[in-house]
Amino acid sequence: MMVARLLDEDPEAAYGYSRVALRLASRVAAVREAAGFAAYANQKYAEALAEFRAARRMTGSVELWPVMADCERGLGRPEKALDMAGAPEVHKLDKAGQVEMRLVAAGARRDMGQLDAAIVTLQSPELASNSVQPWTARLRYAYADALLAAGREQEAREWFAKAVESDRDGSTDASDRLAELDGVEFMDALDEGESESDGQRPAAEDGDED
Repeated sequence: MMVARLLDEDPEAAYGYSRVALRLASRVAAVREAAGFAAYANQKYAEALAEFRAARRMTGSVELWPVMADCERGLGRPEKALDMAGAPEVHKLDKAGQVEMRLVAAGARRDMGQLDAAIVTLQSPELASNSVQPWTARLRYAYADALLAAGREQEAREWFAKAVESDRDGSTDASDRLAELDGVEFMDALDEGESESDGQRPAAEDGDED
């Protein structure tokens, strides 16, 4: 419970709790999975992969397949991630899992310098759909980012805008990326106030004026 509660706001603390849980109940699949996500959040990819594999052996579920493939990317093995993207396990994933696998595969292509292949990988019915699903914003964002990396700025702007439209919970920084492309600069209100204050002439002290 503490791992789940702290994972987003304090990954290091979540990792600490996961190590305690492992010492107490290492044969519980949910504990191994939680430990995997805590390690993953702290970029301990080898450890995360080992925990995810253990959880999968205990449950027989393929649910963790995409994040396991992303661990391979984190370990500098994008080719292995691509192999996993083409494995039979992918067909057993639900729609959300298949979209996640597509995102991982596109990331692996980018790791290998294959930008055009990454763009093609992300082109899918889910990307083209007007229906907004939990994965829509991240999928559109990844597509926009790949387009931008390939120098296709106008198309990237269009897809960042679409990502903003579908990002209902602020899971991406698509609005910032869109503003950046539009040349919009944000100024911190506090900094602006300090600058104005610095530019004001100090009040004259008694005896300074004629």
